[in-house]
Amino acid sequence: MRHALPHPLLSLALTLMWLLLTRFSLGQLILGAAMGLFAGWVFARLEPTAPRIRAYRPLFRLMGIVTLDILRSNAAVAWLILTNDRHGNRRSGFVEVSLRLKDPTALALLAIIITATPGTAWLEYDEPSGTLLLHVFDMVDESAWQALIRDRYEQLLLEAFA
Repeated sequence: MRHALPHPLLSLALTLMWLLLTRFSLGQLILGAAMGLFAGWVFARLEPTAPRIRAYRPLFRLMGIVTLDILRSNAAVAWLILTNDRHGNRRSGFVEVSLRLKDPTALALLAIIITATPGTAWLEYDEPSGTLLLHVFDMVDESAWQALIRDRYEQLLLEAFA
């Protein structure tokens, strides 16, 4: 049964949504149910493997650190926009960071952290070399950004997922 209907709630919800968006008839019900079933099968094929978390404590520490960093970064970016930008002292730039992370879940979390932090953006990750290209809104010291990513975020992710 699980193979024939891998995601019953998703299929049902899509069928109901189809019926809400179209005029109810037997043909629309059959078409909506077929689309719901097909979407359930496709979604089952796309499901990634479950991540293997080795330790949860580093993830909780990381959550606290990221929360503080996002708050600080919001204030810093707002200050730069309101004051420093008038004089042209702000200089954005790109930073390449060599990462030791290989786990896809850990890399995805790092991408979310970097992108959610105002003033930084994850641009590209080269898997063979393990190099991350990062854009920084206010580039002061490239080596400081490399150390921040490696020592503050990547280290905790390695403890949790390695």
